[in-house]
Amino acid sequence: MPSGAFLLSGRDMPDYGGALTVPVVVTCLMAASGGLIFGYDIGISGGVSEMESFLKKFFPDLLKAKPRAGKDVYCMYNNQALTAFTSSLYAFGMVGTLVASRVTRRVGRQAIMLIGGSMFLVGALVNAGAANLAMLIVGRMLLGLGLGFSGQATPVYLAEMSPPRWRGRFISAFPLFISIGYLVATVINTGTSKIPVWGWRLSLGLAAVPAAVMVVGAALITDSPSSLVLRGKNDHARAALQRVRGKGVDIDAEFSDIVAAVEHDTRNEEGAFRRILRREYRPYLVMAVAFPVFLNLTGVTVTAFFSPILFRTMGFGSDAALMGAVILGLMNIGGVVASGFAMDRYGRKLLFMIGGAVMFTCQVAMASIVGSQLGNGSKMAKGYAVAVLVLTCFFSASFSWSWGALFWTVPGEIYPVEVRSAGQGTAVALNLCLNFVQAQCFLAMLCCFKYGIFIFYACWLVVMTAFAMALVPETKGVPLDSMGHVFARHWYWGRFLKDHKFGNEQST
Repeated sequence: MPSGAFLLSGRDMPDYGGALTVPVVVTCLMAASGGLIFGYDIGISGGVSEMESFLKKFFPDLLKAKPRAGKDVYCMYNNQALTAFTSSLYAFGMVGTLVASRVTRRVGRQAIMLIGGSMFLVGALVNAGAANLAMLIVGRMLLGLGLGFSGQATPVYLAEMSPPRWRGRFISAFPLFISIGYLVATVINTGTSKIPVWGWRLSLGLAAVPAAVMVVGAALITDSPSSLVLRGKNDHARAALQRVRGKGVDIDAEFSDIVAAVEHDTRNEEGAFRRILRREYRPYLVMAVAFPVFLNLTGVTVTAFFSPILFRTMGFGSDAALMGAVILGLMNIGGVVASGFAMDRYGRKLLFMIGGAVMFTCQVAMASIVGSQLGNGSKMAKGYAVAVLVLTCFFSASFSWSWGALFWTVPGEIYPVEVRSAGQGTAVALNLCLNFVQAQCFLAMLCCFKYGIFIFYACWLVVMTAFAMALVPETKGVPLDSMGHVFARHWYWGRFLKDHKFGNEQST
């Protein structure tokens, strides 16, 4: 007899049930703690690159050049060697993601998270003890590889472990931990900036703490059922699924669908990266490319990397600039928490719409204030600088509410199991690649575009919001193994695939 989940009508999705158990909460929180290393490094890099002791040690020429650049506040920090300190991590992160995508099917998602946390831990210790620029870059390389491994595995792991009705909240725990890591890093920078000579070492070295948390968490959790089935460990997979769904819950239907999806995958010997290029997987490939591209074109990446420098440009002192970054961190956390509850209740599209509208408004307002007050490089009055800070905070909260949380949620949940590693790997690798480009180019763009940089990002916000509303299907509450039906019924993506291709095969 066919399983009830096999006979989808095209309108109804299976409800596997499953309680919000302590094991699933603990397991997902431990996995999501990998976001701490993302957030900590993003927050720490911008603050460290502002510290005079760090600049004196590694970039003494920049300190000598700053007085000469003071006439144009947009250009005083435009130094490619300094931006390489930040951006090099993301180049290596892209490599780490692609490597992890290749091996995760063999070793499992838990092992990938464990390896990523361990490399990040070693990289933090190398950076703390860096005696020269070469040693600093080696540490950044290890940090980047760690980010790439954890970013590839963690969101997919959370999607595979979470009950469908709460999946958005569990996956959004990853960007929540990113925001917490960013906030903690900014607070630490505020204190260590006052320590002469070695304060930067403490900031960089403390990255070992979130890395250790991730390593311990990854060591204590079980691998996801889908990953275990992929490696032929069906008994372990059933036990893992039963543990997280609750002892009294009938998991037969859900487990059968997982096994059937994996069997469909293994019958096709074509590699996942080659397979995702086929026509029937076109919607997933488009999402894997569009999401990281649009994420970076919101403008938030550069705000997060360089917020202390940006606030200095706007007229704040060093301490005030760092405190402004702390406020941004608090707004990020608030936005992600609100998003986690809203996306499972109201759906993903509403968050895209509200977030895009508010971010666009903030970018246009910032361009107006900065353009009228700074002009081509004069100094901004404190009152206007505070207004820019307020707008930046609203922008940051709106980003966290929308693209910040949904970048990890939607790509993490939409891919069929046969292209899941390739899709997530492509999205994360491209995101890290674009992070590298943005980090390397932002200060030069700020120097060249001046206040027009806000208009540049505002125009892209219109494009990406229209894309999300028209081409991103609503995935609220849809089981992972039924996601293909959502795309098959979409007004545009339906031409690339049909329902019956993504239903499980009937069994007798």
